[in-house]
Amino acid sequence: MTEKQTQVITINDKEYTQDQLTDQQKAMINHVADLDRKIRSAQFNLDQLTVGRDAFMQMLNASLQENEE
Repeated sequence: MTEKQTQVITINDKEYTQDQLTDQQKAMINHVADLDRKIRSAQFNLDQLTVGRDAFMQMLNASLQENEE
């Protein structure tokens, strides 16, 4: 016998099961989850870009100092 697990989602400290939500609410939850994933991905990319920019600025400053010597 297979037991069906009921997924519980917490929104604003209140728990809901799938059967308590409308199809529109489920779609909005999916949009929020996807947007959260995209925000995390964008933050990851921004971190990489910032570190890369800082590295190039350090190389540029080192190169300029060499030219002054």
